[in-house]
Amino acid sequence: MSKTICEILVQRGIEDFDAARKYFRPSLEELHSPWLMKGMKEAVSRIKTSILQKEKILIFGDYDVDGTSAVSLVYSALKEVFPGESLDYYIPHRYREGYGLSKAGIDFAIANDFSLIICLDCGIKSVELVDYANENKVDIIICDHHLPGNILPNAVAILNAKQADCNYPYKELCGCGLGFKLIQAYAQVNNISLEKVLQFIDLVAVSIASDIV
Repeated sequence: MSKTICEILVQRGIEDFDAARKYFRPSLEELHSPWLMKGMKEAVSRIKTSILQKEKILIFGDYDVDGTSAVSLVYSALKEVFPGESLDYYIPHRYREGYGLSKAGIDFAIANDFSLIICLDCGIKSVELVDYANENKVDIIICDHHLPGNILPNAVAILNAKQADCNYPYKELCGCGLGFKLIQAYAQVNNISLEKVLQFIDLVAVSIASDIV
C-alpha cells in the first residue's frame, strides 16, 4: 500500500497487518449484538405489544438520506408482519416543519389513531414534543445518533450509543444503522432469519456514506 494509505490507517488506530486486513475485509459475523445497546429490550417489547394488541405504528424519519433510508428499512421489515393499514410512515416537510420530530407529525399520529411512533435519525432532544405525545397517549421509541442533551426525552425507549451509560461498543452508527439494529433484535426474538434482515443492508450502506459517519 502507498505511504498515504498507511498514514490514514494509523490515524484511525490501525497499526498492524491483521488490523488492516480486518478493516478491508469486514465480515457480517462480526456484527455486534443489538442487545448490547441500552433501551433495546424495551423497544422490541413495545413493538411486540403493538402487534399483539393490534395497535397502529407510525414510522417517522428525518427528510435527509439517512432518515428516509431508515424509514424505508424499518417500514419494509415490519410490513411483513403488520397487516393492512396498521403501519404507515411520515417524513416531515423540510421547510414547513423543519428538522426533527415535529408537532405536525405527532398530530397526524393522534388524528389517525397511531399509538406508537418509531422516530428515526432524530428525537434525542425533542423533550417537549415527546411530552406532548405522551399527553395524547402516543408512545415514542427514539433511534437517534446525534449527541444527547443534559435532559433526555421521556420516551418508551431510546436507542443511542452515545448515551453515557450505553454499552454498545461502536458509537458512530447512523440513524439507519440504529434502525437496522432494532430490526436485527426484533428478528432474533421472533425467529426471523438473519438473511431476511440482511436484504436491507444496502440501505444501511447508502445512509452511512451519505451521512458521512
